[in-house]
Amino acid sequence: MFGRSKSWVSGSGRSGSSVHSLDRLKYMYHVLTKNTTVTDLNRNLLVETIRSITEILIWGDQNDSSVFDFFLEKNMFVFFLNILRQKSGRYVCGQLLQTLNMLFENINHETSLYYLLSNNHVNSIIVHKFDFSDEEIMGYYICFLKTLSVKLNSHTVHFFYNEHTNDFALYTEAIKFFNHPEHMVRVAVRNITLNIYKVNNQPMLHYIRDKTAVPYFSNLVWFIGIHVIELDKCVQTDEEHKNRGSLSNLVSQHLDHLNYLNDILIINCEFLNDVLTDHLLNRLLLPLYVYSLVNQDQPTDRPRITPQVSLYLLSQVFLTIHYAPLVNSLADVILNGDLSMFSSKPEHHVQRSTEESNIRCFIKPQESLEKSLEINRQKGTKKIQKRPNYKNVGEEEEEDKVPDGQEDPDKAKSTESGLKGIKASAETEEIEMVIMERSKAAEKSLSMVKEENTTDEEKSAAAAGAITSAIRPFLDMVYSTLECSDDDYYTLFVLCLLYAMSHNNGIEPAKLENIQLSLHPAKENRTYNHVLVERLIRIMNQAAHPDGKVRLAPLELACILLKQLVLIDGDCIIKDVHLACLEGAREESVHLLRHFYKGEEIFLDMFEDEYRSMMSKPLNVEYLMMDESILLPPTGTPLTGIDFVKRLPCGDVERTRRAIRVFFMLRSLSLQLRKEPETQLPLTREEDLIKTDDVLDLNNSDLIACTVITKEGDQVQRFLAVDIYQMSLVEPDSKRLGWGVVKFAGLLQDMQVTGVEDDSRALNITIHKPASTPHSKPYPILQATFIFSDHIRCIIAKQRLAKGRIQARRMKMQRIAALLDLPVQPSKEVVGFGHSSSSAAQHLPFRFYEQSRRVGSDQAVQRSVFASVDKVPGFAVAQCINQHSASPASSPSPPSSGSSSGSTGPCDSVTTSLTSTPSTVQSPSVRSGRKGRRRVFSLSEADSHGGHWV
Repeated sequence: MFGRSKSWVSGSGRSGSSVHSLDRLKYMYHVLTKNTTVTDLNRNLLVETIRSITEILIWGDQNDSSVFDFFLEKNMFVFFLNILRQKSGRYVCGQLLQTLNMLFENINHETSLYYLLSNNHVNSIIVHKFDFSDEEIMGYYICFLKTLSVKLNSHTVHFFYNEHTNDFALYTEAIKFFNHPEHMVRVAVRNITLNIYKVNNQPMLHYIRDKTAVPYFSNLVWFIGIHVIELDKCVQTDEEHKNRGSLSNLVSQHLDHLNYLNDILIINCEFLNDVLTDHLLNRLLLPLYVYSLVNQDQPTDRPRITPQVSLYLLSQVFLTIHYAPLVNSLADVILNGDLSMFSSKPEHHVQRSTEESNIRCFIKPQESLEKSLEINRQKGTKKIQKRPNYKNVGEEEEEDKVPDGQEDPDKAKSTESGLKGIKASAETEEIEMVIMERSKAAEKSLSMVKEENTTDEEKSAAAAGAITSAIRPFLDMVYSTLECSDDDYYTLFVLCLLYAMSHNNGIEPAKLENIQLSLHPAKENRTYNHVLVERLIRIMNQAAHPDGKVRLAPLELACILLKQLVLIDGDCIIKDVHLACLEGAREESVHLLRHFYKGEEIFLDMFEDEYRSMMSKPLNVEYLMMDESILLPPTGTPLTGIDFVKRLPCGDVERTRRAIRVFFMLRSLSLQLRKEPETQLPLTREEDLIKTDDVLDLNNSDLIACTVITKEGDQVQRFLAVDIYQMSLVEPDSKRLGWGVVKFAGLLQDMQVTGVEDDSRALNITIHKPASTPHSKPYPILQATFIFSDHIRCIIAKQRLAKGRIQARRMKMQRIAALLDLPVQPSKEVVGFGHSSSSAAQHLPFRFYEQSRRVGSDQAVQRSVFASVDKVPGFAVAQCINQHSASPASSPSPPSSGSSSGSTGPCDSVTTSLTSTPSTVQSPSVRSGRKGRRRVFSLSEADSHGGHWV
């Protein structure tokens, strides 16, 4: 940025002096004194001079303190102000703001900062009337204010806040842009205010409370409410999901508002929090959000939003804000409040207008923020306002408002004396917070819950309240919406609201225990809300129905809430009748999945994909409530781009996926409530699989030597081993005879094998990594060409891999059938993978890996990994097994000479064609047979005979 400054300086005739020095600053001062008036001719010169001065000041901050001494001595900031006050155009103003921002951003020493902030010149720049219609000027200005707010602390605050004149330009000028149309400007304003609120200076904070809090927070709340009403209109007019872009923008803006409000509250400035809480509750959350939950059919003058939008936004409030006074009052209204709080009037406001006497109403502030700030600024320094709350918003403005040209000095004096009297009594009062009056019926219900001699059913009924009555209309709406009779549109929002309230740390557990929703109930209260549990189980029953219109997201949320209600400190307190109903829902899900069960390969892939997806990505309610798509009516088409769990299924494939996911959820819930471990899922357990670098006992195992050429062109010598569920590439272990080190292992079911047209000895093998989601593209973890010694070994390897894939999938399908209580048909034995009746009865997947890891266990306990797998017929070496020692159940098929389908002739028909492998690839054991005999060589004998693994 300072490149032009250097080139300009080098051409000034003073190239002998350093660019960064006190002398150069003196020269720049001389230039400023000669160009006090901005013209078209010297405009560029002045801009370059200001840049050079900034660069020298930044250098002086780190190297030479005399630079700032000279800057302060000559009062060079005055030149900057003179340039601004002249109508020099956007170019000069923009460059000046930019360089000032860089200057304050790069100053580190407090002394240098004090020099710059002295003489109040910075405040003069802040209040200067720039042309904010220019976006560039606006951007430079707001960045300048933000940089200054970062430098604000208990020591520098006195340069910005003048306690004697009650003037705080940095704050008051910044908040005027709180509702600027540009999002980045609004974000900068919020950062400025937060930086100011964090400064622990009581006079400044009292000034903010007394002079600016009520106007700022009232206008801010109104601004948020207008956005909410706009969001609601967008939802009502976008039933066909055609305007999701603007809806997403409005939802993100509401989240920004809530996060900003929460940031203010967690600063924990008590008197600011009191004012903000009053305005939020009584000017926005209660009159607009909560009031819109009921009586939608009755005409009213109050602004309203639709119930689904109200529930959605309330859920966001409880998920974001945890300030106890706010969330406790809001939760108390929802759980125990009635409509009387929106119509009663305070006694001392009887003579006021009807609009102002409403305790809780969403109304526009009487004056704009800028006008309110100007009125407060002109009131003088001695007068102290009454501490504001929601009842005196706008009251002071009315009392002090004087028509232009009609000022009455006597009246002003009497008004001032009256305000002083009010102030004397107000100083001893606490700010009046929202006190939610509970009706007698609600108190009676609470006493019933706490009464010890009542039954669990009576306690639950008391917690639920009189569902059909209007004593607690907001809670009544929550329970009635959980019926989920037609669809789950409103049910999803109610579930999210209950979840958000139960997980809000600011809400007192006693309030949630009224409806028995607390996460940590008292030890003596070991009951749960029967009415709520029954409605949750009803949602699960409807989800398991073939024609059910319950989406996966509300179903998973219902399962979470049910576990939260009945699992307390690890103990399940659910009653048998409710557990039986839940088991009935689980059985319904089993019957539903049976309808979609098919013996096709795609079903197995969907089954495992859905399980992986459910376990790797559990429902996150906070993320769910950031998604604008759930605000629109449920749709069944994937063309909208909505996630599958948030919409209805489309077509048989998606209905199958939904049935699988419902089965998983209800099965998992049932097992957790019955405290039974999951022993059958997943079908593929990671701990049971062979992994890279495992050392396996390969004695008496069938191996095929091959050269693996990767996609990148690398060549390695490996031995191919095929197991029940996996294929492995191993190399001999140099430290232990008969053992091999696994260099790659992949599932047979995810493998594709194809031949190479111009080479009968080669196979193209691809193994895909299981997809994390059903829509994600499979990622190949192995993509290579396998070259064997001859075409016979190539055919054998292809058959073993193909048949292994079929058998692996068939065994998993049988396990799924067992999960669904379907009769398992004895499948036709895949040649080479048959089991004896005893081994089949005892077969458990991957059972033979448990004792074959790299751990230094006793070798006597070790057993062959692949010996438990029957040898593939046609594998020449397998025919060399001693006919006298082979058992009938595990012996291969009788050899047939010249067979090309997998059976080969005597072993010497293949072993005579063996060639030695490179000496770098050594084998722990060698099988060689001649004329029906088998001999196992040691490692040294294998090298001397030129032998190798087949």
